[in-house]
Amino acid sequence: MSSAAGPLTEPQVLAHTKRRLFPNEDESTAYAVADTQFATAEWLPGQPVDPAIRERLAPFNHVRIGGGYPDLVGVRTLESDLLAVDRLGDDPPLIAIEAKGHASGGVDTQRGIVQAYDRLHEANAAYLAAPAAAISETDRTLARELNVGVLGVDTAGTVEALEVPRVVGNRTTSEATALRFQASVQGVADASFGLNHPKNYLGYPLAHYAAGETETLLSEYKVVSAVTAARRGAAFLGLIEDRVGVEGVELTSLGEEVVRFAKARSGTVEAALAEFEGWYRSSKRFVDLAPAWGRLARRVVFAYPATELLVSELQTMLEDGITEPSLVDTVEYLHALHPTFTVELFMKGDDAVRSRVLTDGGDLRRSALEDGTVYHSPTVFQLKAMLYHTGILTDRGAEPHRLEPLEDVWALREPV
Repeated sequence: MSSAAGPLTEPQVLAHTKRRLFPNEDESTAYAVADTQFATAEWLPGQPVDPAIRERLAPFNHVRIGGGYPDLVGVRTLESDLLAVDRLGDDPPLIAIEAKGHASGGVDTQRGIVQAYDRLHEANAAYLAAPAAAISETDRTLARELNVGVLGVDTAGTVEALEVPRVVGNRTTSEATALRFQASVQGVADASFGLNHPKNYLGYPLAHYAAGETETLLSEYKVVSAVTAARRGAAFLGLIEDRVGVEGVELTSLGEEVVRFAKARSGTVEAALAEFEGWYRSSKRFVDLAPAWGRLARRVVFAYPATELLVSELQTMLEDGITEPSLVDTVEYLHALHPTFTVELFMKGDDAVRSRVLTDGGDLRRSALEDGTVYHSPTVFQLKAMLYHTGILTDRGAEPHRLEPLEDVWALREPV
């Protein structure tokens, strides 16, 4: 990604800022989205946006924080040279950035500072990012008074913290919660759920607890052969803490409860694992095949943050007369109530998909939703299959390339 010769535009400023504040896209407890307006191919008339800039800014979403929509919003524990206080409580701060670049009327830095200040109603820290040469002492004084950070960006892409804000505590909204969810160890990522049967994840804490090598036990008892995917999914369901490269795997309280259940039911975890062999390659709904284990799996899956929201809103849809909503119906209904969460849960995060699905104003394009390939496989395939096996939904999931969104039903098996 390079800056074109001449004054920095707003997308260039924002791309450099994102690179500075969110440098590692694989960081497990960090996540950021740029506003949908930056998915455009042309920012100023006759001046196309470098595809590398759009790629750097992706994923896109239209997230309301405070009284408007920040140019960039994310969650990450920032370095001490960017924040006066490293963190507030146990969670990394929610950060909002307003970017300003050169346009026909110059750089409106003061407006950017005021916009950033407005985001502090819900964000923990807010910044103005602008070309360094355009930032005046008056701007810096105003920013200090309002507790807004100021980031100066030069044409080489270097970002300097000219004013450092203090972290503040704020109320949590559904939009902020959605981004925090994505930045958590349970957030939906391409690697979140690689398997579509809950027994594969229940078996992992048992094999970890039992005497012997976890991988060997999972293979011997025919629990699952894809051990890495089982370990990763068990972490996403909150059964284990997977501290890669540090301390290895540790059972969570939920994972320990699975072990207690197994011992109470079978006497030993080894005896419990022996039960799993009888379920090998069974396509029968798990809660019908093994009712006690299926009910346990249901409690585990329901503890996953996205499940409660889905079940609650599907129940509301039923009460509104929508008895067998398609995937398209479900996404449109959820988006009206929880726009950020819906996009992050269902849509792939790459530039091409978000640009197709979302307008510049963050509205959904129904025609795009009718294409199965725009959906996030861990949600529409693996998570949905687990909701089916645990008796929550009526239908299984489908891989995106086989998905027919208008025919894919998302209905509760046991509505209230």
